[in-house]
Amino acid sequence: MRIASVIAHDGRGLMGVVPFPSRKDAQVGFDRAELTRILDLYGRMVAAGHWRDYAIELGREAAVFSAFRRTAERPEIRVEKRPALRQRQGMWALVGEAGAVLKRGHDLGPVLAPVERRLMKLVEE
Repeated sequence: MRIASVIAHDGRGLMGVVPFPSRKDAQVGFDRAELTRILDLYGRMVAAGHWRDYAIELGREAAVFSAFRRTAERPEIRVEKRPALRQRQGMWALVGEAGAVLKRGHDLGPVLAPVERRLMKLVEE
């Protein structure tokens, strides 16, 4: 996290450094490694012919990746990152089409495991 500051002047010289107020309501996002892992799975599901579209929503409480079979319908799965739940049940959640939480955890890999297993079944068919 980068902290910026301003140097205040009083006309005679420098008074001091005044830090900018911290932003507690900063936007939640995916880092490069997380997004790479999610998009890699998305690409494999597209190659298997199962998914066709995706959406990313970045908010103050959560970052959400949604995958769609078709553009005009509800997402088949949502991968949610909620840092506020990091110390509780885990900040990652896999949410199904009906809105039920399918998997929750502290690490992204195990949370994506049910979708990767489904991909293996699609490829075998």
